[in-house]
Amino acid sequence: MSDWNDTQRSGQAFGSVPRAGGDVASRATYDEGLRSYMLSIYNYMASGVLLTGIVAILFSMGGMESPAAWLAINGGLLFWAVKLAPLAFILAMSFGLHKMSQTTLQIVFWSFATVMGMSLSTIFLVYTGESIAVTFFATAGAFAGLSLWAYTTKKDISGWGSFLIMGVIGLIIASVVNIFLQSEAMAFVISGIGVLVFAGLTAWDTQRLKNDYQHLRGSPFMGKAVIMGATSLYLDFVNMFMFLLQFLGSRE
Repeated sequence: MSDWNDTQRSGQAFGSVPRAGGDVASRATYDEGLRSYMLSIYNYMASGVLLTGIVAILFSMGGMESPAAWLAINGGLLFWAVKLAPLAFILAMSFGLHKMSQTTLQIVFWSFATVMGMSLSTIFLVYTGESIAVTFFATAGAFAGLSLWAYTTKKDISGWGSFLIMGVIGLIIASVVNIFLQSEAMAFVISGIGVLVFAGLTAWDTQRLKNDYQHLRGSPFMGKAVIMGATSLYLDFVNMFMFLLQFLGSRE
């Protein structure tokens, strides 16, 4: 993290007069590297979201005659394979991170974004295109605001992590239970909590990634860290979008 008060690294506190031009040059180099690192993450993340959206739209074209509709109605095991495939990609990226080359990890990331598009294509059969677009831009605005706040704030939010992870686990359990209960009220509560949890994760992940740069700069692992960081923010965005769609989406 860019810590202006780290006297061990900079040799001076924030607001004091630099003793030498080298301190200023070092600070500028560090900040430039941090910006480049974060922009690389955001570029990967945004490209992944764009690819997912394009695949989802193409897969749903044709309405009830589309590949998405065929999968939903006749897919059977294939339908569930497509739905669960993104989880398999995430597990492969997490557990195979140190064994994969950076190029392989990139291929897995783009494959993951593509399969996610196939998995999410069914929302076009349930919600109107206009409401999906409105929800997408609302999510993009919220994501940008939360991420910018987390990047610029001096407040340490690292303590949110354990609470938010427990929230994700709770959401998964509640969602599985509601598959059997089919309760609209419970689904509404789950969606509300889901929006809050992934909004929090967006901010937490942003600050975590910013903090990580201090330890990663100059490391050969930097390229992989960018891809994994983009994957984290991608998941925050997509999940916040899906939960928000429960509130803003208009059904066909």
